[in-house]
Amino acid sequence: MKQYRGDRTIDGVAVTVDGAPLPERTDLLEISRDGFEWSYEGHAPAQLAFAMLVDHFGDPAQAGRLYERFMREVVANFGNEWEYTSADIDSALAAVAA
Repeated sequence: MKQYRGDRTIDGVAVTVDGAPLPERTDLLEISRDGFEWSYEGHAPAQLAFAMLVDHFGDPAQAGRLYERFMREVVANFGNEWEYTSADIDSALAAVAA
C-alpha cells in the first residue's frame, strides 16, 4: 500500500509517495505552474490531486475524470502536515461517488 505525505514548512511544501518526491505530472496535465498546495480549493491543490491520482491509478485518463472532486473533498481539507494511503484514496473516492 502506498503512503502519501505532505508537509508545509518555512522552506515551502514537500509531498512524497513512499518516501520519494511525488512527481507533479504537469507533463500530462498542467493545472498549476506553482507546484503543489493544499487546504483550499484552487489550481495548486488540483495539481496535487491529479498527481496523487495518476500515481495511485497509473491511468491519467481516470485521474483526469476524478481529480476535481478529489481536490474538493480531500485535498482542500488537508492540514499543514498530512498522511494518506492508497486505501484512503479508494475509500474517499467511493464515498464521493455514492
